[in-house]
Amino acid sequence: MIMKDRVIGMGSLDGRVAIVTGAGRGIGRSTAQLLAAEGASVVVNDLGGAMDGTGSDVGPAQQVVTEITEGGGKAVANGADVSDHAAAEELIKSAIAEFGRLDVLVNVAGILRDRMIFNMSEQEWDDVIRVHLKGTFNTSKFAAAHWRSLREESAQNRIINFTSVSGLHGAPGQPNYAAAKMGIVGLTWSSANALAKYGVTVNAVSPAAATRMTDSIPEARRRTDRPTDEDPQRSPDNVAKVVAYLASERSGWLTGRIVHSAGYEVSLYSNMTPTVRLIGQEPWQLDDLAAEVERSFRAWTIPGRVV
Repeated sequence: MIMKDRVIGMGSLDGRVAIVTGAGRGIGRSTAQLLAAEGASVVVNDLGGAMDGTGSDVGPAQQVVTEITEGGGKAVANGADVSDHAAAEELIKSAIAEFGRLDVLVNVAGILRDRMIFNMSEQEWDDVIRVHLKGTFNTSKFAAAHWRSLREESAQNRIINFTSVSGLHGAPGQPNYAAAKMGIVGLTWSSANALAKYGVTVNAVSPAAATRMTDSIPEARRRTDRPTDEDPQRSPDNVAKVVAYLASERSGWLTGRIVHSAGYEVSLYSNMTPTVRLIGQEPWQLDDLAAEVERSFRAWTIPGRVV
């Protein structure tokens, strides 16, 4: 357990208060434990449902809280459904009521309903978009409104969202999940631009680790060169360290970016920028445009691949 690695009260997050959603298991659990080990007071939020979002159980969140408090840290459990607008507002309010402030929001919560686009039901689409994208919006909205109301000139507040290579690279069997995770990227960029003047940075983490979600991937769809789930490179603890840095005051220079964490590698994704620009001097003729697009764009594409 991460709590063994540090002495409480001597960390990089001393005095800070953080909410971590989806913190009952996997990356959320590792993140909550490390933030607490670094000195933060943590609201451990988890609905406690199955991987597909059904059911609820506060047990996983409470277990993480027990582990944190037994290690000398400060934490409380919260079972709010972040996809519920009113419940998300209460989650933000509960952190402030319990610990007197809020400095960091980490949006990890999510579910899976995998299916190919031609087989996906409307419900499977709606449920994944609701939890991932709407859930991230809900918590971010109320945290942002709180920080805006304070108007602290020296604020060092953080929103850390979670995206995925499923969206960044287009996983064919996860159109709902990919769309939600790319929607979170757009929300991250928009929020970073909107909240900078209130002392809030907003970044997205793209993780690679062994979790309930990765365990559900059929063997035939797994990369053959991927480390086994028992390999320490697949530990969620590796991702948690990236989140802990982004949650600290030291990271205030970085906002509106995607950081990928896979094993012992940390990568910075480039933000959207044109690769090729065709600038005409007058309205394009269709045949001329087609010829120029094919001549200029084809050199930058690989047939049959999106990215």
